[in-house]
Amino acid sequence: MTGKTGQPKNNKGTRLALHPNIFFLGMVSFLTDTSSEMIFTLMPLFLSNVLGATTVVIGFVEGLADSIASLVRIASGWLSDRLGKRKPLTVIGYTLSAIAKPFMYLASTWAIVLGVRFADRLGKGIRTAPRDALVADSATLENRGKAFGFHRAMDTSGAVCGLVTAAIVVFLLQKGALELARGTYQLLVLIGIIPAILALFLFLFIREIRKQNRVPVEGTNLPSSPRIDEEDNSIKSNTRFKIFLAIIFLFTLGNSSDAFLVLRAQNLGNSVFSILLMLILFNIVYAAISTPAGILSDRLGRKRLIILGWLAYGTTYLGFALSSSSWQVWLLFMLYGVHYGLAEGVARAFVADLVPENKRGTAYGLFHTVVGATLLPASVIAGWLWHTFTPAAPFYFGACLALLATLGLALLVRE
Repeated sequence: MTGKTGQPKNNKGTRLALHPNIFFLGMVSFLTDTSSEMIFTLMPLFLSNVLGATTVVIGFVEGLADSIASLVRIASGWLSDRLGKRKPLTVIGYTLSAIAKPFMYLASTWAIVLGVRFADRLGKGIRTAPRDALVADSATLENRGKAFGFHRAMDTSGAVCGLVTAAIVVFLLQKGALELARGTYQLLVLIGIIPAILALFLFLFIREIRKQNRVPVEGTNLPSSPRIDEEDNSIKSNTRFKIFLAIIFLFTLGNSSDAFLVLRAQNLGNSVFSILLMLILFNIVYAAISTPAGILSDRLGRKRLIILGWLAYGTTYLGFALSSSSWQVWLLFMLYGVHYGLAEGVARAFVADLVPENKRGTAYGLFHTVVGATLLPASVIAGWLWHTFTPAAPFYFGACLALLATLGLALLVRE
């Protein structure tokens, strides 16, 4: 049930139920990720196998697009706070990404791929902060973790759908070939455009949450009641949030693009089809864990779940560094799914816990900007370590920084 302003009615029977906005935003992410996984997951292999790009170039393409596009996330989040509206910027971001994707069909140089990837990431930069703020606005304090867990689960289920489709296409066209063919990739682009367009129509069912019309009900917690101290009533003075951002920076510096996981899997002798199956397994685990982890974080606290997730990440990267057989990669992709399921949605819910409601857009803009901007040095460093030393080197680096970030979170950020 919802009120006239689109917010959930805060009675005892419904306050733990999810707002319709969260469901439809989940469906938008489902369709968008279906499209993105079909088009961009195999992009590193397209760059390497078809266009002959080096790992340094691949790291540069992935990192630069994310980093430059991330600069708009602060502006987008801040603007959504100023306007008091999240939906318009969210729609613009998803539309830009949908428009960019067809141009991958024409890509013949890595520079063109960079341009398309930049436009796609720019769209993501515009939409991410206001979308996450809209999810937080549409949830109550009691079910905030559940809301973000559900959204992550829907996003990841879309990834599974996209990867299954891609695996079928690859199997039918080139079966167990070790390298990706241009024609196979171009067909994936054509099919992947369809769900990206369909996702845009779902915004007809998503409503803005108007803060000024919220009326607290005695004995209930509205989304406008964040867990913050009086001294933390602004982004500038919020020490916990700033420390959390610094720790996120440290973690992300070792969290290079997943392109290197794909390349490492191929480096260990796995075919394109096998890699797609591994990614499907990763996303199934991710989707299965996300919602339960979000619910658990509502009861036990966010920090414990994030720490467990980061420990799973460090173990995964150490495993990729030490692996010598193709079968080991299957287990590592499963563990990587555990990391994402435990930490990804919960970290976003934690941001909402740390800041007041009217600063959520700005806070999510800062959070995603730190993550996005750090991906350029992270991916360039990973590409350089791979190219200069050994394919295992970037994974040792990532595991070490994950451990340091985990210790920082455990010791420096209070719940």
